[in-house]
Amino acid sequence: MTKQLNLIESENHWTDMPEFIQEKQKPFAQITVRFNSEKDLNEFAKMIGQKLTPKTKSIWHPYKSHFRSLIKEWQDES
Repeated sequence: MTKQLNLIESENHWTDMPEFIQEKQKPFAQITVRFNSEKDLNEFAKMIGQKLTPKTKSIWHPYKSHFRSLIKEWQDES
């Protein structure tokens, strides 16, 4: 029951707040790059100046933080 009360309190807190929709950023282009060895991967990472590991699935180039939107602040325009 406590969780349900917290949810109601949370919903009341956000009443009358402006709506915010974060549009997903779409890339201009995407490519797949394959490496024969970890050494090749590391050389490529050094060339582009980004940290890459065998588990890296995707990157933005130039580098763009995934947490960039968390840094922004709300400013009252009134």
